[in-house]
Amino acid sequence: MAHRIYLVEDDADVREALALLLRTSGMTVEAFADATAFLARLALLQTGCIVADIRMPQISGLQLQERLRAQGCTWPMIIITGHGDINACRRAFKAGAVEFLTKPVDEHDLLQAIETAMAEYGKRSSRDAEAAEAAGLIQQLTPREREVLDMVARGWATKEIAAALEVSPRTIEAHRANLAAKLGTTSVAELAHLTILAAEKNNT
Repeated sequence: MAHRIYLVEDDADVREALALLLRTSGMTVEAFADATAFLARLALLQTGCIVADIRMPQISGLQLQERLRAQGCTWPMIIITGHGDINACRRAFKAGAVEFLTKPVDEHDLLQAIETAMAEYGKRSSRDAEAAEAAGLIQQLTPREREVLDMVARGWATKEIAAALEVSPRTIEAHRANLAAKLGTTSVAELAHLTILAAEKNNT
């Protein structure tokens, strides 16, 4: 599937040149003359990679990046600039930018940055979906089942769990059977993986 690119650049000549390059490379491009226009359309747009100039009137590329983060938009972003501003570069990366390219933008570097950005975003989205699913499964558990799950995930044996919770091993076996039914696995490794994913989701 062709990548969808949102190009935010106030210089008309640069905007047209980059848009042509990206379209010629098989990408779907929507170009904006400023960040305000892009933000006004954001709710209607499909997921894509944002390529934005750092120095624009009213809202800079860095300010756009910060506003998107505040709105919960995690689309990958590539910052371009005609100014080698190290502090701006640090801010961009700290806020999650995938790449920081200087003008004139090298064609290969830009295309490679987009490929990297979309690949990383795909992996992150897949991980987020897994984490959400894991959190949903674990929400079905009773408080005692969650206690047992945590101990099982840490590698505790049934007798150890029973002693720690001051119940019979048979009771723990019953809890483990319930865990298997609700979580769909008896594998300790898979149960541990589910707890890790759920923790990631709960910490976001």
